[in-house]
Amino acid sequence: MDISDLTDQVVTLTPMQGLGIPVALVGAVFLALGAQFQHRGVGKVEAKLGEPTRGLSKTQLMALLTRPSWLIGTLMLGLAVVLQLVALRLAPLIVVQPLGAVALVITALVNTRVSRVKLDRLTIRAIALCVGGVALFVAFAASFAQETPITDAQLITVLVILAVVLVAAAVAFLVLRRRLRAILYIVGAGVLYGFVATLAKVVINRIVSDQFDWLTIICVIALLAGTALGAYFVQNAYASGPPDLIIAGLTVIDPLVAVGIGIVVLGEASEAPLYAVIAFVVAGVIAIYGVFELSKHHPQSRH
Repeated sequence: MDISDLTDQVVTLTPMQGLGIPVALVGAVFLALGAQFQHRGVGKVEAKLGEPTRGLSKTQLMALLTRPSWLIGTLMLGLAVVLQLVALRLAPLIVVQPLGAVALVITALVNTRVSRVKLDRLTIRAIALCVGGVALFVAFAASFAQETPITDAQLITVLVILAVVLVAAAVAFLVLRRRLRAILYIVGAGVLYGFVATLAKVVINRIVSDQFDWLTIICVIALLAGTALGAYFVQNAYASGPPDLIIAGLTVIDPLVAVGIGIVVLGEASEAPLYAVIAFVVAGVIAIYGVFELSKHHPQSRH
């Protein structure tokens, strides 16, 4: 393969699509700060009402609504979601979604200052693996991503898979909630939010193209259900793990699921050559390995 062949394969982003990248990065900043404030709010509720043994109770959830820090964090996360939706409208999902990993670095730096816990070498290496894996992923995704019209059949496939995931997550929580740890809550939330990001992209595109039909309504309902269960998992993760671990899981697992859907179901990387597909897989493995290393070596996860 010569250089001209390689150039023909690379799909460059338009200026409007490129604008989605800085928008997503600003959203990542709000995501990092919002997570820190929410974590603080959950910690104060725990100190007052005790640690949850089977997931946050109704009393503890209601108490969160009275904590200013938790409410500020929720507002910031709301802004992060709005910016993420704007970015999804502007650029392909597999380019925008992984950029949330920037929030991991910001959260780690903020958390070390707030908690006065110094990150050791193994923790820093784990964070570097997370961010490096995602950065490698974005580098290839930005080159080969392309917007493709989403058919009803593709959308129904996504909804069916999400329905199975929602049922599995709910059953797992009911059966294993006494033994669930932060990393399991994080994986569950990350998978759910990956589907949420995909459905948000779909809903935006269908509304813009005047396709607000029964299938779009089902997408909105599924999106809200995934968001609600994912948010509950995140709050439970805050109760059992440090904020940078939660953000690591969400900003790695979430985009990998969303990107996996974009590649396998929606065909957003259908023009990518074999070496790019291999790079996607390698980058994803590196990033996920970093998350599990972070859960094992983070100073606060050992207490």
